[in-house]
Amino acid sequence: MSRISVISGDITSLDVDVIVNAANAQLQGGGGVDGAIHHAAGPELLEQCSAIYRQNGACPTGQAVITGPGDIPVKAIIHAVGPVWQGGDHDEAGLLADAYHNSLQLAASHGYQRIAFPAISTGIYGYPKPAAAQIAMSTVCDFLRNHSLPHQVVFCCYDQETHDLYQHLLMNYDSV
Repeated sequence: MSRISVISGDITSLDVDVIVNAANAQLQGGGGVDGAIHHAAGPELLEQCSAIYRQNGACPTGQAVITGPGDIPVKAIIHAVGPVWQGGDHDEAGLLADAYHNSLQLAASHGYQRIAFPAISTGIYGYPKPAAAQIAMSTVCDFLRNHSLPHQVVFCCYDQETHDLYQHLLMNYDSV
């Protein structure tokens, strides 16, 4: 069985240990998946994020922080800050790969076995979906080849186009 799966659906309703939020640097909630996660988690999540922001300042692009889940039935939420697309000449690819890698590293260091990712940076941040999907899939596959945790990675796609991109890429990767 592959350690990676692709589904369509609502990331806040998945049966996983930890979900990844496509967060902004201020960790304050916003639109898209970030807004959906904050809405589902309730006010406790914003309080936790605000405390992290007060203590550490903005979360740098490519980095990730972890909070409790609020009202979402998971063990934790990892908030990863992806890059805003600026044409591809501002290390967007490296920063997006870092966001996935650092999220996986946080999940592994906390012992989480199942993690779900949205398509980080492909909404309002404007990252082209095909390029973002390639980076996400290759980063996750590389990480899983070298680490025992997490055991399962789910790419949770909001729309059919994104689902199809990830599903196509998954079929072309060696089983990890």
